[in-house]
Amino acid sequence: MQTKKQIVRIRQKELANGNKSLYLDIYWDGKRTKEYLKLHVIKPKTQLDRDNNKKTLELAENIRATRQTELTNNKWGFHNDFKQDTNFIEYFKSLIEKRKESKGNYGNWDSTLKHLIKYCSVQTTFRDIDTNFVEGFKDYLQHKATTKSNVSLSKNSQNSYFNKFRAAINQAFDDRIIPDNPVKRVKAIKADEPNREYLTIDELKSLVKTECKYPVMKNAFLFSCLTGMRWSDIQKLKWSEVQKQGDGFRVVFRQQKTRGQEYLDISNQAREYLGEQGKPDERVFIGLKYSGWHNIELQRWIMRAGITKEITFHCGRHTFAVLQLEYGTDIYTVSKLLGHKELKTTQIYAKIMDAKKKEAMNKIPDINI
Repeated sequence: MQTKKQIVRIRQKELANGNKSLYLDIYWDGKRTKEYLKLHVIKPKTQLDRDNNKKTLELAENIRATRQTELTNNKWGFHNDFKQDTNFIEYFKSLIEKRKESKGNYGNWDSTLKHLIKYCSVQTTFRDIDTNFVEGFKDYLQHKATTKSNVSLSKNSQNSYFNKFRAAINQAFDDRIIPDNPVKRVKAIKADEPNREYLTIDELKSLVKTECKYPVMKNAFLFSCLTGMRWSDIQKLKWSEVQKQGDGFRVVFRQQKTRGQEYLDISNQAREYLGEQGKPDERVFIGLKYSGWHNIELQRWIMRAGITKEITFHCGRHTFAVLQLEYGTDIYTVSKLLGHKELKTTQIYAKIMDAKKKEAMNKIPDINI
């Protein structure tokens, strides 16, 4: 009896620690692709390790068989639930609509859409999107795309737009629109390490003494410096989210950016910048607005305090992180206070502290006579 030809095979990639990463080697339509399964066979030391490896290999075989069935069914015209004829641009627009509540995130997705329309046809379907398409869009962002001022995109913009595109393809794969995910085979665009401006404790003291045209903005900014909360969370903060906890206060809120539920204990001096208690459904910082004019006034306030740094509202969050590390809080705790999901996001502040230490060492005058 003739056996069915295996077009999807399980392969193993040996890792530095002796373990092996499993992936699918797919040869289809004259093209060879890899799909990493995020499954690992460990170097066995006990019977339990061997049993777990056996289960892992069985799971990999089930995935392999499923992929092969999907491909062969597609070849012979059998029914499958993939929808590769879905219009990619329209699908991308539908993902943008889900992000309307977050202005910054919505803007980045919308900008990505504009570049996608320049790169490909508005009639593009998911059937057109393969590894070459993904590599092509990456190359377009790096070497051809420009801003409205006809300036090449910054590394950070390239990174942001490509990540939005990747997120859309990942979502399409999860939605079973496509049977294969080509973005997994293309490396992301690395962003430049951002310059995170912050204020020293002496500069903060100067700001407290300096008059600001908009007192509500002054209070909100200083509150951010003392708590690390983002603009988006401070702007929507309601009194029902500010709770008395023994001798102190706690802010219980859902982060606008990550949608994570946060329980943030705040200091008594931070509580003072919230002002007089209002009704539960009232905003704490009534009248706090985001606009170009308010940003200008924020910078004018900074300059009146004798500070020459370019400070945005988000620098309040940076200030909080640096001050916490400077006064001895460990980086893990700072990460939790900031609501970061990964510690590596917080490590940029540790680099700032290292730079400050180096600067301090160089302050000793030359002792050579």
